[in-house]
Amino acid sequence: MLSLTPAVPAAQPLTVLCIGAHADDIEIGCGGTMLRLLSERPAVTVHWLVLSADAVREQEARRSAERILRRACARHIRVERFRDSFMPWQGRKVKALFEELKRTVDPDLIFAHSRSDAHQDHRLAAELTWNTFRNHAILEYEVPKYDGDLGQPNLFVPLSARTRRTKLKLLMTSFPSQHAKAWFTESTFDALMRIRGVECAAADGYAEAFHVRKLVLTPAAGLV
Repeated sequence: MLSLTPAVPAAQPLTVLCIGAHADDIEIGCGGTMLRLLSERPAVTVHWLVLSADAVREQEARRSAERILRRACARHIRVERFRDSFMPWQGRKVKALFEELKRTVDPDLIFAHSRSDAHQDHRLAAELTWNTFRNHAILEYEVPKYDGDLGQPNLFVPLSARTRRTKLKLLMTSFPSQHAKAWFTESTFDALMRIRGVECAAADGYAEAFHVRKLVLTPAAGLV
């Protein structure tokens, strides 16, 4: 198993952009990775963008983001009100938001939806992420759903037992409005982390996984 680390040295500031179509998408897709990243790096600035949330979901989204980002040296949480499930038909306004975002943040690392996601809002967010940030490191996270669109990710982030438990607790306590949905259960999220942990032989048995479309490998000095 080959391990890669971000090009930005651990002691230097790191800017991360997290993009989610809906209030809980980021937490489901990369919540554990963000918790690990913020526990291991001392100077991380996070820009957190949620594209669709009504009043109740916005409160949940902001509360959850604050809990995950408490160790960030700076955090910028933005929650928009685009209509759930109708984003492709609001494309001009969503595109304008991404163009505005490009002028305000130049991230070292981006977490966003997968371009092969079956949900139309997720897919549009992914397409606009790649269209807007063409020269950036983008990790595409996965969100389990009825459509059965989980693929074969090629980048894994092992999670400690503690981080796994923290992610599960955060999801189940931050989003009470989603508890009526049959798929929004602790066992759903735990099962996916367990499968990905098996696939990467994670020490504690759990991981989150991502699709990486482009990756530049820069050998260390003297290793050419």
